[in-house]
Amino acid sequence: MGCGRVGASLARAIERAGHEVAVIDQDEGAFRRLGTAFEGRTVTGVGFDRDTLRAAGIEGAYAFAAVSSGDNSNILAARVAREKYGVEHVVARIYDPGRAEIYQRLGIPTVATVKWTSDQMLRRLLPQGHVPEYTDPSGQVIIAEMPVAPAWIGHRVSDIEHATGGRIAYLTRLGEGLLPVRDTVYQEGDLLHLALRRDDLATAERVLDTDPPSTS
Repeated sequence: MGCGRVGASLARAIERAGHEVAVIDQDEGAFRRLGTAFEGRTVTGVGFDRDTLRAAGIEGAYAFAAVSSGDNSNILAARVAREKYGVEHVVARIYDPGRAEIYQRLGIPTVATVKWTSDQMLRRLLPQGHVPEYTDPSGQVIIAEMPVAPAWIGHRVSDIEHATGGRIAYLTRLGEGLLPVRDTVYQEGDLLHLALRRDDLATAERVLDTDPPSTS
């Protein structure tokens, strides 16, 4: 939602990564920013209106990004996408960093405008092949922000490490960095930053996208 400079750049980047994209904006003229090579869907309307969202394909969407110029519109649209249509991978851009903690409590990852980059958005939206946050000089070890299925909420970080073979570098909780210990429990709204071998990234993503293994 939102076809300003940020939204247009993000839509083109996701399409280049091989995914289908739909873009919503109230101003039909805004779609010119996408360029003539863009092959995705464009929908003119209000981004939190359910008819508009359905026209854009929200019922089959893997991810939703709210990047319009209004904080309230972005968070409302993100909540509708997640709570009404069950889209798990949702992110909202905000202009007021002071609201970030409130939004994190609602379970909506946010990116403040002053910190925004397309890489930050892509790490929260795309499956398998996230842009790493850090890569060692050899290119073999990375730190990547990982999506985690809701079923992992309440499990210890040591369970996550055991299942993925990686090491949790840190968590982001309510907008603050947290260095976990063995008994730290993964909570709703946490962002998980995992250190692992680059070759193991896709496997770790598949593990965290499914329910935890049974301990019985």
